[in-house]
Amino acid sequence: MPLHHRILIGLVLGALAGVLVNIAAGDAPWVEAINSYVAGPVGQIFLRLLMMVVVPLVFATLALGVARLGDLGKIGRLGARTLVYFLLTTSLAVGLGLVLTNGLEPGAGITEETAAELLETYRGQANLRLEASAARDFGIDTFVNIVPRNPVQAAADMQMLPLIFFSLMFGIALTMIPAAKARGMMDFLEGLAGVVTKLIELAMKLAPYGVFALIFVVTSRFGWNVLGTLGLYAATVLLGLAIHAAVTLSLLLRFAAGIRPRRFWGHVREAVITAFSTSSSNATLPTSLLVAERNLGIPPQVAGFVLPLGATMNMNGTALFEGVTMLFVAQVFGVDLNLGQQLVVVTLSVLTAVGAAGVPGGSIPLLMVMAASVGIPGEGIAIILGIDRILDMARTVVNVSGDLTATCVVARYEGVWDAHRADPSGHAPVALESDSNG
Repeated sequence: MPLHHRILIGLVLGALAGVLVNIAAGDAPWVEAINSYVAGPVGQIFLRLLMMVVVPLVFATLALGVARLGDLGKIGRLGARTLVYFLLTTSLAVGLGLVLTNGLEPGAGITEETAAELLETYRGQANLRLEASAARDFGIDTFVNIVPRNPVQAAADMQMLPLIFFSLMFGIALTMIPAAKARGMMDFLEGLAGVVTKLIELAMKLAPYGVFALIFVVTSRFGWNVLGTLGLYAATVLLGLAIHAAVTLSLLLRFAAGIRPRRFWGHVREAVITAFSTSSSNATLPTSLLVAERNLGIPPQVAGFVLPLGATMNMNGTALFEGVTMLFVAQVFGVDLNLGQQLVVVTLSVLTAVGAAGVPGGSIPLLMVMAASVGIPGEGIAIILGIDRILDMARTVVNVSGDLTATCVVARYEGVWDAHRADPSGHAPVALESDSNG
C-alpha cells in the first residue's frame, strides 16, 4: 500500500478513535493517561524526528541551491520572482479572509456569556504565550535580527530567518570563489543533503503511527464541544482556506505554472497529509522537498531555494487565519473596525506571516501583538485557543500547498521546468536544463 494511503488511514482512524473516546469517557483520568504516556509521546517522537533534520536540511539545500545557480544575476532574479509570488498570494489570502468575515459575521453569533467563559478558560494559556513571544514582537528588530551574530546559536534556537540568511550568504560566497576550491564544499553539501534525505525516508516509515497519535490527542481532548460553540468562526476560516487552495492556488497552477490542478494535488498528497498532521511547515519541509523533486520533477536548485524560504516566509493560510481572527474577535467584543483599520489588518497579516514561527501555534503570539495595534484586547485571542489546533492543521496545509505551488510557478518562469516533468509514478524525472531568463 502506498505510504500516503497508510498515512491517511492513520489520520482517519486516529480522529475517529479520539472522538469516540471523548464521547464515551470525556476527560476521564485514563484518557489523560493515554494521552500523556502513550499517544502524546508517540506523536511527539514522530514530530521530533522530522524537526531533527530541519536545520541541516535548510542549510544544505538552500546553500547548495544558491551555489548551483552559479550566476549572481540568476540568484537575484529567482529571489525577486519568489518574493513577488509570496507577497501576491499572501495578500490575496488575507483579502479573501476579510471579505468572508465581513459577510458572514461569525463573531456576532457568540453571546457575551459564552465569550466570557471561553476567555476565562484560556486566559492563562494566552498570557503564557504572550510572555513567551516577548522576543518575537514584530518591528524593526525583526529585520535587524535576520542577520545572526552567531549562526550556530541561531540554528540551535531554531531561528529560521537568521539560518536562511546565513545559508543564502554561504551559497553566494561559494559562487564567488574558484570552482576548484568550491568543489570540496559542494561535495560535502551534496553528501549532507543525501544523508538527510535518507533520514527523512526512515522517519516517514513511522508516519502512519505518528499521525494516528497526534490526531488522537487533539480529538480525545476537545471532541466537538468547543467546535460547536465556535462553529461559524471555524467554518469561516476553513471556507476561506478551502477557497484559497481550490480556486486561487489552482488558477495559479493552471495559468501560471501550466499544470492541471488535479494532477498537481495528486502528486503532493504526502506533503499535504504530513502538513495536516504535524501543523508545522518546518516539520513538513523534508517531505515537501522530497515530493517537489521526486513527484513534480522540480530541479533541486529551485526546490532547494524556494521551499526553505517558503516554509518561513510564505504563510498564505496563516495570513488568512490572522485576518479572519482579528475581525472575529473584534466582532465578539463589539469593536468596529473601519476600512482603514482593516487595511492595517491586511498589512500586518502579510508582514507578520513572515515572522510567524513554522511550528504548531506559531502565529498565536503575533495575533496578540496585532490585536493591540487595532484596539482589540490582546487577551481576547484566548477565546479561539480551544479550536486553534484544528485550524492550525488546516492552515498549515494551505501554507505548504502555497510553497509547492510557488516552486512550480517560479521554476516554469525560470525556464527549467514544465508540467511534463511531473511524473505520477513518483520516479524522479530529468529536469530541463536551460539558461533562459524565463
